[in-house]
Amino acid sequence: MRMIPDAPHHTGSPAEKRVFDRLRLAFADVGEDYLAYHSLRPTRHPVKRFPEADFLIVGPEGLYVLEVKGGAVSHEAGVWRYRDRHGVVGQSREGPFRQAESALHGVLADLRARLPDDVLGQFHRGYGVVMPDCTFPAVGLEWDPALLADCHAFRDLEGWLRALFRHWRQRDSRFRRADPAARAALAACLSPTVTGQVPLLAESLTVEERVMDLTRDQQQLVAVLAANPRVICEGGAGTGKTFLALELARRWSADGCRVGLVCRSPWLRRYLAVQVARWASPSLLVATVAGLASACRRAGVAQLDGLIVDEGQDLLASSVLATLDGLLAGGLANGRWCWFQDSNNQSGLLGECDPAAQAWLAGLAPTRVPLTVNCRNSLPILTRVQQDLGADMGVRGAGAGPAVRLWREASRAAATARLWAEIRALVEEGGLAPGAVTVLSPHGLTASCAAGLDLAVLDEYAVAAPPGDRVGFARIDEFKGLESEAVIVVDLPVPRRGGGSLALHYVAMSRARAVLSVIYLDD
Repeated sequence: MRMIPDAPHHTGSPAEKRVFDRLRLAFADVGEDYLAYHSLRPTRHPVKRFPEADFLIVGPEGLYVLEVKGGAVSHEAGVWRYRDRHGVVGQSREGPFRQAESALHGVLADLRARLPDDVLGQFHRGYGVVMPDCTFPAVGLEWDPALLADCHAFRDLEGWLRALFRHWRQRDSRFRRADPAARAALAACLSPTVTGQVPLLAESLTVEERVMDLTRDQQQLVAVLAANPRVICEGGAGTGKTFLALELARRWSADGCRVGLVCRSPWLRRYLAVQVARWASPSLLVATVAGLASACRRAGVAQLDGLIVDEGQDLLASSVLATLDGLLAGGLANGRWCWFQDSNNQSGLLGECDPAAQAWLAGLAPTRVPLTVNCRNSLPILTRVQQDLGADMGVRGAGAGPAVRLWREASRAAATARLWAEIRALVEEGGLAPGAVTVLSPHGLTASCAAGLDLAVLDEYAVAAPPGDRVGFARIDEFKGLESEAVIVVDLPVPRRGGGSLALHYVAMSRARAVLSVIYLDD
């Protein structure tokens, strides 16, 4: 007899384990026509909240519940008493025969709700009690001797089962023998084969939790940055540079310093301003480099006590350094500043990098703090960017996540169709919120394959609070320094080492924290 499961459920009853082993040996000559389910719990018992059938036997003749009682069993004045191997005595008025009958009704109620009558009607049904540890005189109006297997009958359990099946068939005048299809349907109902699918949402949430843990780990570096007057902090996309810039700004401004938090992109400036709004100090100014002088004048600040630069690779120009030098007390040579940058494929996307300016800044002998741990991107995204672009984005990543979804289309029309299908796959099938998905293109919407789709075109204000009910759209260069739970990259050719679009590939692909889809367009 085939046992389901193939090992006993965790049970404190040695008697059940003995019955389990004996049932496994029964009906060995008839293959797998007989199944025995151990510790089956029907959900529709009429009375009990947590009913259990010790064993349910299913075969061509029908289905039968067995109740097992180990140890010594006695019945007196309507009370059943059970003494286990430790000498502990329990009692019940229900008794094992009523327990077996009640469990059978619970099983049948479940099956009637799930199987058609012409299937369930092919099975005889009944119950029995097995007491493998004691003799028990089979007398009493509430039970029939044929329903009991005490220690004597237990020696030939298969023979007793055949007699039990005959007993219940004789009580039903209709001849029934379940056909293979009915037995298969019953088996599928009692123990269905189910493969749970992990939706993108669940995988994404796991990545998001890991991102938060890794980002919090980066806080220990803030003390290192704060302890040095001049720092260049270098790290690839996703290594926590913006997070550290914000934390350092919070710490410096809390000390009463007049601090400037500076970047080049208006979109990133808006994002930083929203982040610091929760704890902003009057002494903290968030500005683009082009607007920093005006921000200082409005605040009545002649010079800053500290300067924090995010996405500094975009500001390595002599004119920019001259502006910052004049606004910082002590200048860049002697003032207090921290410069966060990633010269890894991003330089020049928002302006050309001036090697002379870069050399001059490095010549001030700042402390170098490398960031080597990626705390934004899932491992599949991190691996894909490193393999395709040869970019160093740090190690580890935010753990396992969904595989990167790559497509290659030969025409803009095909790319548009693929994009629409991909949005539906992420939102409708994957369970992601529309606002968690951002489409990135090197072009504006009208020139992109996304033209005609109902997308929310992001700007520097919307990016800080993206619409939750629509998928967002942005140009890659404008989204630089920002991130999204899921990103779909469109309108780029397949990357080629030495190709002119590698910076766009790098920025676009590294914006995704958990889910990355790329729809390449053949050039």
